[in-house]
This record gives sequence, C-alpha cells and structure tokens, in this order.
Amino acid sequence: MSTHNPELEMSNLATTQPARPGFMRQPSVLDGLFTEVGRALDVLSRSAQASRPNPAGKNREPEVLDQHEAKHIAGLMRVNHVGEVCAQALYRGQALLCKDEHIRGLLYEAAVEEVDHLVWCDDRLKELNSRPSIFNPFWYAASFGLGMVASRAGVPYNLGFMAETERQVEQHLDSHLEQLPEKDGRTRAILEQMREDEIHHRITAEENGATNLPPPIKLAMRFMSKVMTTTAYRI
Repeated sequence: MSTHNPELEMSNLATTQPARPGFMRQPSVLDGLFTEVGRALDVLSRSAQASRPNPAGKNREPEVLDQHEAKHIAGLMRVNHVGEVCAQALYRGQALLCKDEHIRGLLYEAAVEEVDHLVWCDDRLKELNSRPSIFNPFWYAASFGLGMVASRAGVPYNLGFMAETERQVEQHLDSHLEQLPEKDGRTRAILEQMREDEIHHRITAEENGATNLPPPIKLAMRFMSKVMTTTAYRI
C-alpha cells in the first residue's frame, strides 16, 4: 500500500517558498481548488496514472470472450469506472475542507487508491474496445460538491460517508464478480483487488470513528448510485 501522498505536499508549500522574516504564506482554499481542477482534468481526460501495477498484468493473449460477453463486461467495467470517479472526487472534496490533518491524510490516501482502480478499469475498457461513461464530468462535479458539503458536518460524518460509500461499492463488486464468465480472469483479478482495497477503506473509516449515517442519507446515496449505475452501464 502506498504511503506517499502527493496531495499532502500542498500543506508543506509554505515551507518551500522564500518568505520575508516573520512572514509565511499558508495555502488557501483557492489554492486547493486550483489543484483540484488540475486533478479533475487528469481523471476526466483519462491521463491519470496509477501508483500500483494493474493486478491483471500484461495482456499477452487474445480475448476468448464472445461479442455478448465482451459487451456485458464492458458495461460492468464502465459502472465500476464511474464509481471510482465518484469515490475519489467525494474524498478529495471532503479532504479539501477537512481541518483534521490525520483524517485529511486518510481521505487523500483512499483517493489515491481509488485513482488506481479508475486507471485499471479504464485499461480493461480499452482492451474491450469500449470507453467510460459520457456523464463522468457531471458525476465528478456532483461527488466533489457533496464531499465539500459533507466535510462541514464534522469528522465522524466525513468518515461515515467514506464507510457507507465503500460498503455500497463492495456490494456492487460482489454482484459483478458473480456475473463474470469463469474464463475472464483479467477482469476478475482487477475487481478482486479493488474489493480488497474497498474493504480496507471501510474498516479504516470505522476504526477512526465513522458514525452510522441516518437512514434517509443512506437511501439517498443508494438512489444516486442506482441512477448512476443504470446510465453508466449503457452510456
């Protein structure tokens, strides 16, 4: 698991800039927003880089899937891809306004691993001659905004959103693993590693004080997830 957290380097910006004696400029929220715009463009332009190798390894053999299987798997991976777009945007939105340095670090670390998942899903979509959802920019912006709003509710709710997000993602991954043909080992390897990471994120949130979200919030998250997955599978 990666311990390097490039996003946290901004917090050290003031110590690396020349300053007059007695004066030290602290990064502002506006600085953070500019950084986040750059990160969003990386994600949405499909130029983001993973910090870990793809668990499926190199694709050295031709696909053994028929046309129907390939189309269905591409739909599932498009759903997983948009889920990773939303998860890392949510965590980065939360981290931007989080005052607790330790929790902010946990959120950024989870976001980095979600980018790994996003890149792996995108790799598989390319192998299947498919593409991500055209609605990704909308889902990214909505999730980032939700993260910023959630951050104002305090650390327990920040972590509660993280835990509930990961719990719902785990359920999607379990369902997708059941739907995969046995011969599709490449997709299975990616989804199994993603599931392992998501479980770790949920447990981390719970161990650090995640509160159990009220039922209406959970229901709203599930409704949004249903809309997102239904559209992403096809478009």
